[in-house]
Amino acid sequence: MKTILVIGLLALAMSFSPPVLADEAVEAPVPVRMVPPKYPTQMRQNGVGGVVTVKCTVDEKGNVVEPTVEKTTHDAFVQPALEALRKWKFKPAKKGGAVVAMRVTIPIQFTYADE
Repeated sequence: MKTILVIGLLALAMSFSPPVLADEAVEAPVPVRMVPPKYPTQMRQNGVGGVVTVKCTVDEKGNVVEPTVEKTTHDAFVQPALEALRKWKFKPAKKGGAVVAMRVTIPIQFTYADE
């Protein structure tokens, strides 16, 4: 048996839409340390997967703050997803060359594969 956890980084890069002036370049935050969530035992035993979509702010120091769940396919995945995301570290976003906090949406996918 093999358990696979996939974290939607492409969605992270495309999940914000800050106002951009012609002379201001905006760089999204980039994850530099990602901690995978713990797969809930009961969900793994039942072969159940799902997705937790979390909205959070990546602050000027690259920390995840104010994570809130936008939606989830199953409540059992919420706590592990939030606990893991709080341990992530990012290269902060930049706007016009200055480090800024940025609100992003991160989907955390739990996929179980029986091989």
